[in-house]
Amino acid sequence: MASSASRHLQDLLGIDWPIVQAPMAGTSTPELAAAVANAGGLGSIGVGAMGVKAAGDALAAFRARSSRSLNINVFCHRPAQSDPARESAWLERLRPEFERVKATAPSTIREVYKSFVVDEPMFTAILAARPKVVSFHFGLPSPEWIRALREAGIVLLGTATNLAEARANVAAGVQVVVAQGYEAGGHRGIFDPDRPDDRLGTFALTRLLTRNLDVPVIAAGGIMDGQGIAAAIRLGAGAAQLGTAFVGTQESAADAGYRAALFSDAASHTVMTRAISGRPARCLANRFTALSACVSSGAIPLYPIAYDAGKSLNAAAKAVGENGFGAQWAGQGAPLARSLPAGKLMAALVEEMKSI
Repeated sequence: MASSASRHLQDLLGIDWPIVQAPMAGTSTPELAAAVANAGGLGSIGVGAMGVKAAGDALAAFRARSSRSLNINVFCHRPAQSDPARESAWLERLRPEFERVKATAPSTIREVYKSFVVDEPMFTAILAARPKVVSFHFGLPSPEWIRALREAGIVLLGTATNLAEARANVAAGVQVVVAQGYEAGGHRGIFDPDRPDDRLGTFALTRLLTRNLDVPVIAAGGIMDGQGIAAAIRLGAGAAQLGTAFVGTQESAADAGYRAALFSDAASHTVMTRAISGRPARCLANRFTALSACVSSGAIPLYPIAYDAGKSLNAAAKAVGENGFGAQWAGQGAPLARSLPAGKLMAALVEEMKSI
């Protein structure tokens, strides 16, 4: 069922099937990426929440398990500016939740993740490692870094939630655009979260980009099975990116509470929220999303400063057996999730594609 667009993209990425595993932070592991890669897809590891050593260890763990193509994903957000008054007010708002789980709210919060755009050691390490693919989320690094990565033979992917972002990716030298629909789980890749969001769905966005760009497009958001992959390819995409579909696999880092929520009624009620991290992200309905339902975005500290509070609350809650404050990222296709080893899920996806 491969189209010329999908065959071209498969050749470019060095994969056998038009399937990309999304590098969802908190669930993607070297073991998962290797299992997907060994089954013919593009395995991915997100390093946006890692330092250089942790990223190097993850890459080494992948290479110990697979010699196939790997995507290293980085976060290119605007570095956060601290707003002590806003952060203090946010901690005060969360204080009752900390008290309910018998914990004390932290007195301050900080920027827990450095943006790739100012992380020269991470750039140097990735350039030296030369993975097959590097992908950008939330924006783009400098033209000099993009040029250096391309000259090293690395294929560059960039996320877009609208046509303007897609064109910015192409103009910067990105070779493949990931069309992230509003259905997608995890962090929304929008460049500026404070600007209006058209909330384009995956298939509408995919068609807009395939008709207006001269580079391959990967469809992402709500795609959970081979039928969805086939539909994306028929719309002109070269491949489909799946994230939530891999959360329930044995190789995923999702904890027991996350897995239980994924296979519960919460999967039918995902919520887009800033409250967990400071940026819009789609999450399973849980206590954190309920808490944030009436909170204005202006009250929430910037990404990733807000994440420091969210992580502290989640850790305190888990210590007393409460799993409802986790970053349980999932897209609108979550009710279609399957609990399988990643290799078996890949085999099922391929067979479903072949059946179309």
